[in-house]
Amino acid sequence: MDNTLCDQQIINLGGLAWKVHAAKGHDPDAIMLFQEEHRILISADALWENGFGVVFPELSDIQGFSDAGQTLDLIESLAPSAVIPGHGTVFTNVSEALSRARQRLRYFTFNPDKHIRHALKVLIKFKLLEWQSISILDLRHWCQSTPYVQEHMPNNPAHIEIWLERLIADLERSQAARREGEKLHNI
Repeated sequence: MDNTLCDQQIINLGGLAWKVHAAKGHDPDAIMLFQEEHRILISADALWENGFGVVFPELSDIQGFSDAGQTLDLIESLAPSAVIPGHGTVFTNVSEALSRARQRLRYFTFNPDKHIRHALKVLIKFKLLEWQSISILDLRHWCQSTPYVQEHMPNNPAHIEIWLERLIADLERSQAARREGEKLHNI
Protein backbone atom coordinates (compact mmCIF):
# COMPACT_ATOMS: atom_id res chain seq x y z
CA MET A 1 0.00 0.00 0.00
CA ASP A 2 1.36 3.42 -0.97
CA ASN A 3 0.71 6.10 1.65
CA THR A 4 2.22 8.93 -0.39
CA LEU A 5 0.14 12.11 -0.47
CA CYS A 6 -0.46 13.41 -3.99
CA ASP A 7 -1.19 16.86 -5.38
CA GLN A 8 -4.94 17.63 -5.35
CA GLN A 9 -5.71 14.67 -3.08
CA ILE A 10 -8.31 15.25 -0.34
CA ILE A 11 -7.53 13.83 3.09
CA ASN A 12 -9.52 13.99 6.30
CA LEU A 13 -7.77 15.23 9.42
CA GLY A 14 -9.50 16.27 12.63
CA GLY A 15 -12.89 15.81 11.02
CA LEU A 16 -12.08 18.30 8.25
CA ALA A 17 -11.28 17.85 4.56
CA TRP A 18 -7.80 19.10 3.62
CA LYS A 19 -6.57 19.42 0.04
CA VAL A 20 -2.98 18.50 -0.72
CA HIS A 21 -1.03 20.98 -2.84
CA ALA A 22 2.43 20.40 -4.30
CA ALA A 23 4.81 23.01 -2.87
CA LYS A 24 8.01 22.77 -4.88
CA GLY A 25 10.84 25.10 -4.04
CA HIS A 26 12.22 24.20 -0.63
CA ASP A 27 12.07 20.56 -1.70
CA PRO A 28 10.81 19.13 -5.01
CA ASP A 29 8.52 16.72 -3.12
CA ALA A 30 7.18 19.16 -0.52
CA ILE A 31 3.45 19.57 0.03
CA MET A 32 1.06 21.94 1.78
CA LEU A 33 -2.40 21.22 3.18
CA PHE A 34 -5.30 23.63 2.70
CA GLN A 35 -8.60 23.53 4.55
CA GLU A 36 -10.94 25.48 2.26
CA GLU A 37 -13.91 25.98 4.61
CA HIS A 38 -11.82 27.68 7.32
CA ARG A 39 -9.17 28.96 4.83
CA ILE A 40 -6.31 27.47 6.87
CA LEU A 41 -3.03 26.59 5.17
CA ILE A 42 -0.40 24.30 6.64
CA SER A 43 2.48 25.72 4.61
CA ALA A 44 5.37 23.65 5.94
CA ASP A 45 8.54 25.39 4.67
CA ALA A 46 6.93 27.07 1.64
CA LEU A 47 5.98 30.19 3.62
CA TRP A 48 6.89 31.45 7.05
CA GLU A 49 5.87 34.76 8.51
CA ASN A 50 9.31 36.14 7.67
CA GLY A 51 10.48 34.04 4.76
CA PHE A 52 10.60 30.41 3.66
CA GLY A 53 12.83 27.37 3.90
CA VAL A 54 16.15 27.01 2.14
CA VAL A 55 15.65 26.18 -1.54
CA PHE A 56 17.67 22.96 -1.39
CA PRO A 57 17.70 22.16 -5.13
CA GLU A 58 19.65 25.39 -5.72
CA LEU A 59 22.45 24.06 -3.49
CA SER A 60 22.99 21.30 -6.04
CA ASP A 61 22.75 23.57 -9.10
CA ILE A 62 19.18 22.44 -9.81
CA GLN A 63 16.68 25.17 -10.60
CA GLY A 64 14.42 25.80 -7.60
CA PHE A 65 13.88 29.53 -7.18
CA SER A 66 11.17 29.71 -9.87
CA ASP A 67 9.41 26.71 -8.25
CA ALA A 68 9.47 28.57 -4.93
CA GLY A 69 7.95 31.60 -6.67
CA GLN A 70 5.21 29.47 -8.21
CA THR A 71 4.41 28.06 -4.79
CA LEU A 72 4.12 31.60 -3.38
CA ASP A 73 1.73 32.38 -6.26
CA LEU A 74 -0.31 29.30 -5.38
CA ILE A 75 -0.52 30.39 -1.75
CA GLU A 76 -1.73 33.81 -2.84
CA SER A 77 -4.41 32.23 -5.07
CA LEU A 78 -5.64 30.08 -2.15
CA ALA A 79 -6.08 33.28 -0.08
CA PRO A 80 -5.66 31.63 3.32
CA SER A 81 -6.89 33.53 6.35
CA ALA A 82 -4.35 31.80 8.59
CA VAL A 83 -1.08 29.97 7.95
CA ILE A 84 0.47 27.28 10.10
CA PRO A 85 4.14 27.31 9.04
CA GLY A 86 6.74 24.62 9.47
CA HIS A 87 8.67 26.99 11.75
CA GLY A 88 7.34 29.82 13.86
CA THR A 89 3.87 30.67 15.08
CA VAL A 90 0.55 30.73 13.27
CA PHE A 91 0.03 34.01 11.43
CA THR A 92 -2.79 35.83 9.68
CA ASN A 93 -0.93 38.66 7.92
CA VAL A 94 -0.55 36.48 4.83
CA SER A 95 -0.19 39.25 2.23
CA GLU A 96 2.62 40.85 4.23
CA ALA A 97 4.35 37.48 4.65
CA LEU A 98 4.05 36.82 0.91
CA SER A 99 5.53 40.24 0.16
CA ARG A 100 8.51 39.57 2.47
CA ALA A 101 8.99 36.10 1.00
CA ARG A 102 8.94 37.40 -2.58
CA GLN A 103 11.43 40.12 -1.69
CA ARG A 104 13.73 37.54 -0.11
CA LEU A 105 13.31 35.22 -3.09
CA ARG A 106 14.25 38.03 -5.53
CA TYR A 107 17.32 38.81 -3.40
CA PHE A 108 18.46 35.17 -3.41
CA THR A 109 17.69 34.78 -7.14
CA PHE A 110 20.03 37.67 -7.98
CA ASN A 111 22.54 36.73 -5.24
CA PRO A 112 22.74 32.91 -5.24
CA ASP A 113 25.96 32.98 -3.19
CA LYS A 114 24.01 34.72 -0.40
CA HIS A 115 21.44 31.92 -0.52
CA ILE A 116 24.19 29.32 -0.24
CA ARG A 117 25.74 31.15 2.73
CA HIS A 118 22.32 31.42 4.37
CA ALA A 119 21.70 27.70 3.77
CA LEU A 120 25.02 26.73 5.34
CA LYS A 121 24.24 28.77 8.46
CA VAL A 122 20.80 27.16 8.63
CA LEU A 123 22.30 23.67 8.39
CA ILE A 124 24.78 24.45 11.17
CA LYS A 125 22.05 26.01 13.34
CA PHE A 126 19.81 22.95 12.98
CA LYS A 127 22.69 20.68 13.98
CA LEU A 128 23.35 22.98 16.95
CA LEU A 129 19.75 22.44 18.03
CA GLU A 130 20.60 18.74 18.20
CA TRP A 131 24.07 19.07 19.73
CA GLN A 132 23.49 22.16 21.90
CA SER A 133 27.27 22.49 22.13
CA ILE A 134 30.18 21.34 19.96
CA SER A 135 33.89 21.95 19.68
CA ILE A 136 34.96 24.01 16.68
CA LEU A 137 37.16 21.07 15.60
CA ASP A 138 34.21 18.66 15.65
CA LEU A 139 32.09 21.23 13.79
CA ARG A 140 34.76 21.43 11.08
CA HIS A 141 34.80 17.62 10.81
CA TRP A 142 30.99 17.60 10.53
CA CYS A 143 31.14 20.24 7.77
CA GLN A 144 33.73 18.20 5.87
CA SER A 145 31.56 15.06 6.05
CA THR A 146 28.15 16.60 5.26
CA PRO A 147 27.53 16.63 1.49
CA TYR A 148 25.55 19.90 1.20
CA VAL A 149 28.14 21.71 3.32
CA GLN A 150 31.16 19.96 1.84
CA GLU A 151 30.12 20.95 -1.71
CA HIS A 152 30.39 24.63 -0.78
CA MET A 153 33.52 24.62 1.35
CA PRO A 154 36.75 26.10 -0.01
CA ASN A 155 38.94 23.58 -1.81
CA ASN A 156 42.06 24.96 -0.19
CA PRO A 157 42.41 23.53 3.35
CA ALA A 158 44.10 26.75 4.48
CA HIS A 159 40.90 28.66 3.66
CA ILE A 160 38.54 26.32 5.52
CA GLU A 161 39.30 27.84 8.93
CA ILE A 162 38.61 31.38 7.67
CA TRP A 163 35.41 30.20 5.95
CA LEU A 164 34.16 28.47 9.12
CA GLU A 165 35.10 31.43 11.32
CA ARG A 166 33.00 33.73 9.10
CA LEU A 167 29.98 31.42 9.34
CA ILE A 168 30.36 31.23 13.12
CA ALA A 169 30.64 35.04 13.33
CA ASP A 170 27.44 35.36 11.28
CA LEU A 171 25.64 32.94 13.61
CA GLU A 172 26.84 34.93 16.63
CA ARG A 173 25.77 38.23 15.07
CA SER A 174 22.26 36.88 14.50
CA GLN A 175 22.25 35.52 18.07
CA ALA A 176 21.76 31.96 16.84
CA ALA A 177 24.95 30.73 18.51
CA ARG A 178 27.54 31.77 21.08
CA ARG A 179 31.21 30.94 20.95
CA GLU A 180 33.15 30.33 24.15
CA GLY A 181 36.79 29.58 23.45
CA GLU A 182 36.91 26.56 21.18
CA LYS A 183 33.26 25.59 21.67
CA LEU A 184 30.11 26.74 19.88
CA HIS A 185 26.86 26.77 21.84
CA ASN A 186 23.27 26.94 20.67
CA ILE A 187 21.24 29.95 21.76
